[in-house]
Amino acid sequence: MAEMMRAVEISKPGGPEVLRLGERPVPSPGAEQILIRVDHAGVNRPDALQRAGNYAPPKGASDLPGLEAAGTVEAVGPGVTRWSPGDKVCALLPGGGYAEFAVTHQDHALAVPDGFSMAQAAALPETYFTVWTNVFMRAGLKAGQRFLVHGGSSGIGTTAIQLAHVFGARVFTTAGSDEKCAACTDLGAERAINYRKEDFVDVLREEGGADVILDMVGGSYLPRNVKALADDGHLQQIAFLQGPKVELNFAQLMVRRLTISGSTLRPQSDAAKAAIAAELREHVWPLLSAGRVAPVMDQTFALKDAGKAHARMESSAHIGKIMLKVA
Repeated sequence: MAEMMRAVEISKPGGPEVLRLGERPVPSPGAEQILIRVDHAGVNRPDALQRAGNYAPPKGASDLPGLEAAGTVEAVGPGVTRWSPGDKVCALLPGGGYAEFAVTHQDHALAVPDGFSMAQAAALPETYFTVWTNVFMRAGLKAGQRFLVHGGSSGIGTTAIQLAHVFGARVFTTAGSDEKCAACTDLGAERAINYRKEDFVDVLREEGGADVILDMVGGSYLPRNVKALADDGHLQQIAFLQGPKVELNFAQLMVRRLTISGSTLRPQSDAAKAAIAAELREHVWPLLSAGRVAPVMDQTFALKDAGKAHARMESSAHIGKIMLKVA
């Protein structure tokens, strides 16, 4: 195996242009870790936040961007029992996905679903781990409940729509164009709200309010989300594209018995991520193999064009996942 690998580095905090293709030593897997020869890697919003200098990697993680990948197990560290060299996997990474090789904990990898290409498999971990833990494990979405996800055409949005729909929820979403709204209804949304034309608060209140809302916008959306919730509803916050600070009347939470909670995936413990992977393996991976849910694929860029991939993501013109072809 080569000692050096191609990798996309963040030359300095800034825009997409600061991403540079360089060389790094191939990492070695530690205890309970696997080394993956990366075929494809996913591009996600946290990668752009890290590139801009606003999302530092956890202690001990690679400083390279990239939180998900699919490929072949190249080597295993001490104590690995789940995988062997040659296995085809997709995996949640602590970082380092924009490279020819990446390491992760053995329990954060899942088998490539039946019939999936490596590109499709690489589009799964970050969004499916995020949606499952927040919508189902934390917010407890159940069949028959009204579910609202903002940014329905994003990787998170397209995943959340499909999973909520297949598990029997009534799905509502917001998007910024009629084209994106049409894509969302095709995926299973009962109603896709063009936020440039309609107020999602009015739409949800007419329906009786949302039992669960998944939001990554924050800012001015926070008090509006509270208004859009049904009594006993749950707002689950996973990002703050509009900012994390806003004035909010907490009396509404008390009177209407509302719950607001939040989480980020990357800083969680190995054990917590392993627990999410175990639930995905049991409840979601059979649906993927059966073709009942699938990642929505936008565009694929060469590794050297990671900056172009970030520019597309930040333009918000995409529908679904943006990928990097590494191999």
